[in-house]
Amino acid sequence: MINADLHCHSRFSDGVLAPADVARRAQAGGVALWAMTDHDELGGQREAREAAEALGMRYVAGVEISVTWAARTVHVVGLAIDPEDRTLVEGLVATRGGRDGRGQQIAERLAAVGVPGAYEGALKFASNPALLSRTHFARYLVESGYAESTSDVFAKYLAEGRPGFVPHEWATLEQAVSWIQGAGGVAVIAHPGRYKYTQLEFGELFSAFHDLGGRAIEVVTGSHSPDQYREYADVARRYGFRASRGSDFHAPGEGRTELGSLPMLPEDLTPVWQDWQ
Repeated sequence: MINADLHCHSRFSDGVLAPADVARRAQAGGVALWAMTDHDELGGQREAREAAEALGMRYVAGVEISVTWAARTVHVVGLAIDPEDRTLVEGLVATRGGRDGRGQQIAERLAAVGVPGAYEGALKFASNPALLSRTHFARYLVESGYAESTSDVFAKYLAEGRPGFVPHEWATLEQAVSWIQGAGGVAVIAHPGRYKYTQLEFGELFSAFHDLGGRAIEVVTGSHSPDQYREYADVARRYGFRASRGSDFHAPGEGRTELGSLPMLPEDLTPVWQDWQ
């Protein structure tokens, strides 16, 4: 089983490191097959590929697309895509639209509960202001002493139902899968264990994704617990999905796991990279 890490982020979205630095960190963690999957953004792909190949890693281009499904946000990763595909590029531009306005609303809601200056504070952490995200706000709140970690910030302020949460209408599931397929890639549901759906809604999501041409889900990911590794391995078996693996790395010390350090996929699952040359 190859040490593949097919989900991580750079400063082109809400990570903190340059793509080449993420590549070096992946190689140091023993990664042999790598993809950088920034949110709704392809700008770092050339740097990531050049750095990966110079370090002796196999590289596949990737992206993580924000989707609205059943009134909640789902992330769909596209792997082995053509990062210059025109329809994909234009779709991501449209998906990114509105992030700044959403950021302003988040800041207004945070100010109302005693956290002033959050918009300007979040911008300090955003290398790409067009991709201002809740993670940038979380880093500002940690820096300012409102919480001990970014996960604490989400729990107290930014998750659905908390005072700083602002919903946003992203791409549709059909659009995301279509863009990925049109760019020659494989569509993967990212970290399904993070979504707050009922069992019935999950069944509808997985069925709709499969019917649209989605072919894989993340089973072993930095966003899942060991129990969820087993749970989503069962989902992959039930729906015939291939399995993906990725740390969801954003910054050193910020998440649960480092690049390349996750357990291997269960041996009876077909890895998403099975047919890649």
